[in-house]
Amino acid sequence: MFRAARLAIPALLLAVVVGATAAPAQAAVWSSTDRWGTWNNGGYTLYNNIWGSGYGPQTIWANSYSNWGVWANHPNTGGIKSYPNATRAVNRRLSSLGSASSSFNVSVPNAGAYTSAYDIWADGHTYEIMLWMNKYGPVGPLGSFQTNASVGGHSWAVYRGSNGSNQVFSFIRSSNTSSGTVDIRAVMNWIRGRGWFGDVTLSTVQFGYEITSSSGGLDFRTNSFSVSYS
Repeated sequence: MFRAARLAIPALLLAVVVGATAAPAQAAVWSSTDRWGTWNNGGYTLYNNIWGSGYGPQTIWANSYSNWGVWANHPNTGGIKSYPNATRAVNRRLSSLGSASSSFNVSVPNAGAYTSAYDIWADGHTYEIMLWMNKYGPVGPLGSFQTNASVGGHSWAVYRGSNGSNQVFSFIRSSNTSSGTVDIRAVMNWIRGRGWFGDVTLSTVQFGYEITSSSGGLDFRTNSFSVSYS
């Protein structure tokens, strides 16, 4: 009974918020309040992915893999609550990639605590490459600062660490941007050039919102997104 009541609350809250501000969600092809809700479209998979503890209600909606968004009302507490994202599988070895890039365009709030970020996985889940395109509020990368770098079409502060399960390389953009293109292959070859990994396999490319807090309910919208490789 408690679970049923909990699921009913996000739907009611979303109806109020969407009616006021989020017209695309009203006509969405797919939506889900389920913690692990997923949807496949155009070779991509969308995930609601509420993986952290102490989370609040969150609804993901989508018209396609490139046009989707999230309404989230996570409490103003520490710790990442969710990473709603769109994922494309690549599964190509770095040395065999002629190109690998991604473009995005988002609309994000000036409130809460979150990042708009790529989460790129290599050799399954052995290596994690995070590209923070914008950030707001008290959030910070894992690991220790290594260097500043201009690679993949952007300038970054680069951090390196481990979460206990895998190596994490975090590239924090020097200034926030809500749109752009990233040369993923160039970023991976830069990491390889430093000897941090070898000729790894680019397993998946994810893009979404790593949300720590969004008290009161905030909208995150992906206006366009794509991954291409050859």
